[in-house]
Amino acid sequence: MSLPKGTMSWHFPFFLLASVTLPSVCSQFNPLSLEELGSNMGIQVFNQIVKSQPHDNIVISPHGIASVLGMLQLGADGKTKKQLTTAMRYSVNGVGKVLKKINKAIVSKKNKDIVTTANAVFVKSGFKMEMPFVTRNKDVFRCEVRNVNFEDPASACDSVNAWVKNETRGMIDTLLSPDLIDGVLTRLVLVNAVYFKGLWKSRFQPENTKKRTFVAGDGKSYLVPMLAQLSVFRCGSTSTPNDLWYNFIELPYHGESISMLIALPTESSTPLSAIIPHISTKTIDSWMSMMVPKRVQVILPKFTAVAQTDLKEPLKALGITEMFDPSKANFAKITSMFHLTLILKFDENVQTESLFCSERKNKSHLEMYYPETVRSLMWCSIR
Repeated sequence: MSLPKGTMSWHFPFFLLASVTLPSVCSQFNPLSLEELGSNMGIQVFNQIVKSQPHDNIVISPHGIASVLGMLQLGADGKTKKQLTTAMRYSVNGVGKVLKKINKAIVSKKNKDIVTTANAVFVKSGFKMEMPFVTRNKDVFRCEVRNVNFEDPASACDSVNAWVKNETRGMIDTLLSPDLIDGVLTRLVLVNAVYFKGLWKSRFQPENTKKRTFVAGDGKSYLVPMLAQLSVFRCGSTSTPNDLWYNFIELPYHGESISMLIALPTESSTPLSAIIPHISTKTIDSWMSMMVPKRVQVILPKFTAVAQTDLKEPLKALGITEMFDPSKANFAKITSMFHLTLILKFDENVQTESLFCSERKNKSHLEMYYPETVRSLMWCSIR
């Protein structure tokens, strides 16, 4: 497709972030809004995962991570709680009302696109939890409690996986495997599920779909069906503190309350890994103010992003270590038997009509979903 004078052409492998937005509310720890603090925590975790898995497909939900850590913070005490609060930079007990508003806004029907988030604690039958912990998590995080028989690991996994499958519209059917459950010691499993499905505001026509070469971040090429369109989108460009320039573009979904944002290094010699550490909610806000409408050609493949992530090592790298040590973890506010062994696994599922891809070798790009009222990133991904 030839481009009119003054247009931009975007072709690239991708990194994705997703977000929904609310009016900012300052936390007691930082002038950033609470939504931004939660998202920044997720971005830090994402950076740790990228460092350890530079060529892997990665999908995480900053909002989901913030929710699970928030639930754990409500049950933690002593040094365990201090580490969580320091890393998160806010106390859940101090901002419960704001968190409720964020969670409500993210799944609001006003978004028009399908967004669901769900939290659950699966508890060993007969195991007693402290009621303030149960009540507070239900109030703030809409967290349900379900009894399971962990003495039968296969049956317990079936219960957890059935819940996950239901909450993700059947897209994720396996989260836990029996080998992760100790039939004698396991007392509870905390689970977060996030699901998104959206349609573009500016639709891609089927007749424009062609097989094109996709060049992944590791340099390998794949021939895949890609959609294409020439339309007007809001775009801009900026640089990192190290003067590495990159472009960014916004693709709104049909409800116009959620958008996908994409960042692409300007020079083919600039790896995406040099751009990612620069990304924060403050950076994203600056993009929104800098973008102007331009006519661009967009080429992208259909995609479903599904990933399972073990967050133990990324969180330990950020200073959250005590809760992973059975001899030190203090969850006295969950139960009087507060030395618990944690299993932190996340299943993330993102569906959309299509995602960006690349014909230009060694050009990776970053994407994020950014709603217009809650600065709470919902997904980060790269492939």
